[in-house]
Amino acid sequence: MAWIILTVAGLFEIGWAVGLKYTEGFTRPVPTLLTGVSLVASMALLGWAIKTLPLGTAYAVWTGIGAVGTAIVGILVFKEPATAARLVCLALIVSGILGLKLFTPAAH
Repeated sequence: MAWIILTVAGLFEIGWAVGLKYTEGFTRPVPTLLTGVSLVASMALLGWAIKTLPLGTAYAVWTGIGAVGTAIVGILVFKEPATAARLVCLALIVSGILGLKLFTPAAH
């Protein structure tokens, strides 16, 4: 269950990171509110996940999901470059996330 919670926390991290783009420096109230809600949800779920997962593993996976997801949104939504080098680097992050999941003992 902790891994599912951590994954959802990572998805909310993508939400607040992308939301920052839409706040226009926190001058737009609705995007700012949604970004804030996503940030709080992400942190709360991360806090819940680290009750049973190792801190270093959970934090690395959380930031990895956020980094990869945000980069993919950047490519798909904001038309940022999808060069081979960028995609290889994102694949390396994903492999690290999967490795941490695979080699982390089961939560209690």
